[in-house]
Amino acid sequence: MDTRRLQLLLSLSRLGSMRAVAEAHHLTTSTVSQQIAALAAETGTRLIEPDGRRVRLTPAGRRLADHAVTILAAVDAARLDLDPDAEPAGTVRVGGFATGIRVSLLPNVAELSRRYPKVDFVISEYEPLEAFALLTDDDLDLALTYDYNLAPAAPGPVLETVALWSIPWGLGVPADTADGPVHVASYTEATWIVNYRNTADEDAVRTLAAMAGFTPRIAHQIDSLDLVEDLILAGYGVGLLPIGRPTCRGVKVLPLADANPVLTAYAVTRKGRSTWPPLRVVLDQLRPPTTTLPHPEWPRPVP
Repeated sequence: MDTRRLQLLLSLSRLGSMRAVAEAHHLTTSTVSQQIAALAAETGTRLIEPDGRRVRLTPAGRRLADHAVTILAAVDAARLDLDPDAEPAGTVRVGGFATGIRVSLLPNVAELSRRYPKVDFVISEYEPLEAFALLTDDDLDLALTYDYNLAPAAPGPVLETVALWSIPWGLGVPADTADGPVHVASYTEATWIVNYRNTADEDAVRTLAAMAGFTPRIAHQIDSLDLVEDLILAGYGVGLLPIGRPTCRGVKVLPLADANPVLTAYAVTRKGRSTWPPLRVVLDQLRPPTTTLPHPEWPRPVP
């Protein structure tokens, strides 16, 4: 059904005559009559009937006019939602890894709420592969994800990414280890700790080991960086950790002599979705003036 014809039908239900509708919409009476007749043909139902020298809505016409209120309101809401110049309003569903949420999103939420009071957030923690699936199914509006240069992610053809920041990673080892760059080959016999819910960390470790000519012995799969440190401190193995992030006493992070693992964080959306006003203002706020993350912004480990 043509929504313009629905608007004329709704006006007829309220104003009571073709002439009044024509005057309200700056049309001729014959044009209004033709449009109502075309709407009746679209619906396959009589919408008006004679009432003396005037016309009135049939019972079906009154029911359609009632529906028109909801239909036209929904169309107006959709136009507003898609209008890139409209005031941002709506709920942005954000999912991502914990550090990405802490570093990129949470510092901006207060400012966004002040500037755009009609924009709300629903925030959930997901690893990249989980977030990609939810975005693809349109169950998220924005994902904060990451990958390593040694293990690039493949978001999928319906998604698009914007790099937010990058930070080098090194090898987390006990604090009594000699300072200076370390060779991965020196840890051929070590037990390795990797991420549990995302394969990127394990892929990076396996790539590093393959470059050094061995297969790593992976025994522990841990999501929390703090818990990775606890295992290193307890002597259960070694693992990749961000360089410059403050660590607990007894653990330090050394650069690698034969490789340079770099983690990059991304904002990921469905293609064509980034122009939605609430999402657009969030993306604009997330983009930093530099792609290098200052070390102090990393969350400090719990004592």
